Amino acid sequence: MTVQRTIILEELGKLRSHPTADELYRIVRKRLPKVSLGTIYRNLELLSGSGRIQKIEVPGTVKRFDGNAAVHHHVRCISCGAVSDVRDDLAICSPEIPGDVDGYRIVGCRLDLIGVCPRCRKKSETPA
Repeated sequence: MTVQRTIILEELGKLRSHPTADELYRIVRKRLPKVSLGTIYRNLELLSGSGRIQKIEVPGTVKRFDGNAAVHHHVRCISCGAVSDVRDDLAICSPEIPGDVDGYRIVGCRLDLIGVCPRCRKKSETPA
């Protein structure tokens, strides 16, 4: 565990905003001014590949990262792209899903909801 990786994990763990690599880079640079964007990308890939963090990939959008590696779901705003955790009581996929479904060996489940976040809803409802 390198110093850079430790700080990336610490900073990501403080956030609930599911930042992009660029956003996390700006945050980590406050503690490690000489860190490169490439170092951030490499470490985020390594950490997500090892299961320490989650990588949130939605086609057509930039990758986002979540310091909470536990099984949970996300909702993405179709207006601004913000990503938030879904309440636990709305969890549809769980670790208890069957091991085989229609011939597939199931190795995981991810559900991503889409909608309009409260901030964007408020903007659209505000009279011009």
